[in-house]
Amino acid sequence: MLPRVHPTQLNDYFTELSRRPQKGVYFCRIGGYNEQIHAFLLQYYQTARARGVVIAGRLPNPDNQNIAYYNEIMGSAFQADLNFIQTRLAKWLPRMTPGQRDNVARSIYDTLMELRRAGKNDNILQNAYVKFMCWLYYRFERIVGLLGQESLPKIIYDGDLGLYELLILRTLSTAGCDIVLLQLKGDAAYQKVDPQSRWSSAWQQPGLQPFPQGYSLTGLGKEIQEAASRERLYGSAPKLMNCTNAWISGKILEDIRRDSRARGEDKSLFYNCFCRMSGVEDKVTYANDLYQLQADLKAAGRKVVICSGSIPPPDNGEVGQIQRGTYRDLNQMLMGLSANLRSFANEILRPIVTKAFVDLMLEAAKGAGPADSLGRQTTRAVNLLCWIKRYQGKLFSGWRGGDVAAFLYLGGCRNDNEALFLRFLARLPVDVMIFCPDLSKTCVLQDPLLYEVHYTASLALAAYPEERSQMRGTTAAYQAERELDTILYQDSGIYRNQQYARAEALTLETTYEEIAIYWDQELSYRPNFATDPQKVTMPVLFAKASGVAKSKVQDYWVGIKKLLTENTILVTQVPWVDTTEYNPMKPFATEFFRNGKLQRDKIKAHKAYPYGFLREAVQDHLLDKLQLLIDSSRIKGTFTNGTEYTIVSTVLNLDKNVLRLLQSFDFTKKNPKILFLNTGEAMYALEDAIRAAFLSLAGFDVLFFVPTGYQCIEQHFAKYPPAEHICGAFLYDLQVPDFSRISTQTSFLDRLFGRG
Repeated sequence: MLPRVHPTQLNDYFTELSRRPQKGVYFCRIGGYNEQIHAFLLQYYQTARARGVVIAGRLPNPDNQNIAYYNEIMGSAFQADLNFIQTRLAKWLPRMTPGQRDNVARSIYDTLMELRRAGKNDNILQNAYVKFMCWLYYRFERIVGLLGQESLPKIIYDGDLGLYELLILRTLSTAGCDIVLLQLKGDAAYQKVDPQSRWSSAWQQPGLQPFPQGYSLTGLGKEIQEAASRERLYGSAPKLMNCTNAWISGKILEDIRRDSRARGEDKSLFYNCFCRMSGVEDKVTYANDLYQLQADLKAAGRKVVICSGSIPPPDNGEVGQIQRGTYRDLNQMLMGLSANLRSFANEILRPIVTKAFVDLMLEAAKGAGPADSLGRQTTRAVNLLCWIKRYQGKLFSGWRGGDVAAFLYLGGCRNDNEALFLRFLARLPVDVMIFCPDLSKTCVLQDPLLYEVHYTASLALAAYPEERSQMRGTTAAYQAERELDTILYQDSGIYRNQQYARAEALTLETTYEEIAIYWDQELSYRPNFATDPQKVTMPVLFAKASGVAKSKVQDYWVGIKKLLTENTILVTQVPWVDTTEYNPMKPFATEFFRNGKLQRDKIKAHKAYPYGFLREAVQDHLLDKLQLLIDSSRIKGTFTNGTEYTIVSTVLNLDKNVLRLLQSFDFTKKNPKILFLNTGEAMYALEDAIRAAFLSLAGFDVLFFVPTGYQCIEQHFAKYPPAEHICGAFLYDLQVPDFSRISTQTSFLDRLFGRG
């Protein structure tokens, strides 16, 4: 019999017994999901099918027919005795070896004794024994025949687990079997039968999410079958795989010029680039940059294809060259149409092209709507094959291992067919560059492999400049202006409007009196302000003022009125966020945040994304700080009870006034501000704390005036709450005045006698 030990990593399950870190069996409960867990379960499912048992749904009790057969063969005798159990197993499961029989008998005996110690009588022990014997015969016979080998047999179980189901699994575990329990509904049901986790251990790992809706062992089996079908469609496996963008430095126009054989050392990979550049960095030099790029690529002997505005659709002649037939289903269609790719005579290139074609067509079919019939899918595949054949010679003639062609497309994809073709090329030895200088036009392409570069300036360019006649020069005055711009705004303490696109906040620890001094001051004049070539460090205020100085209420209101600058939002409503109102971002929060990371591309491309009208730099700044707020676990419940999803939905649902301040915020000038005034006993909502913490990270000054001194926001912070200043006596039931009627001016006599 083997002890139960906890694996250091899930892949330990596939390690032979003698090579495990600790010699023993694994019996784990998996109650959370990520891509790594999914990959493990796929492999474990296949292993259990080959050397074990897959139990999808609850393990059913032996039926009357099962029990009748058992009684016919074995009789009704029962003794809670090890020798009795060994003798009975020899008759009931005769193919077991003596060693296997001894282990199983001891495990059954130990389990029965466990029940006896729990106060169960002999009738209950006999019922459990008969259940175990029937389950061993009808469900686990192949398991017991594999016990005692270096490769331990496997069980995977995803149904509801009662006491006796757990006992038979515990019996098989101690007899020498690895087990995985898939806890799709959480761990609560298991804890009812084994509250101290004596017989299995929960697998813990940071960033796990709930299993997707409908996830099951049945679904895993279908996915494995689909993968097997896909392998048959590929034919021979590719000898080279794409390494797309992982090697780039981020200076794309330099990266794409790099010799393809100097991009990486792994001979099983080809290194290509897949990038979209939106907007332009410099309107005057942009056309020249594009011209020089294609000229340099051609001079280096690279195959280059250039398209402008659109990829011309296939004509009738091109469609007529595609061999096709009548197909019953998608797999038959792909098998038939992929025969058109045999024109790629190169034995290394052809499997790469076939795999990319099959993968993308299967992906497109999976996301197809009800109206997307097999006929439409066939038309889409034929269209893709036409383009492949059209550009095949220009990109791959004379291709040798290591060659990487270039496809330069100006204008962006206008439709899904163009997007599909460029996604296809990006999985071949081709650098695919999409230039979208005109920001008023939309490129519909979306792909997880795509690398994005964004500039704020926009330029209408009709065609890719392949000739000198399409170039624009610059004047001496222009160059002088550029040089003067560099001298004035680099390391001089003078800053151009919106010079920096990135910034990080640093909370200033101040006295209460200093808040009024720094409040309306430009950030560049505050202590600890700093810049580097990439970003600004913004000193911000994040504080709470409790009480009223000297109990002078009128002076208190005047002091607050002085802080109400033109870029200050005053919040007197408690809570600020009305949690009863519908938040349109809430349904998508789990989709936008996965594996601990914001899905930025998915967020920006989503139809419900509300910030697309903001400057691109502002959107990136907003998403940077949203990720930072989650990573910091500053708000209580982050990564413990799903608060991270509330953070996502709250930050993606800011009101118009806040967004306008963010849009016009210059990181080196005066920063926007939020001033909260709470004179009663009401508490701020969790969403208020999320907004306050987020806006502080985004560069806002955030100040709470609480004359009562009550805790009203602190309860939502796990760490870094606003710094509290006790300013005077606590006063209650103050009525918030109309600040438009409060004057901050003092009379001559007040100033003379120091009463202002």
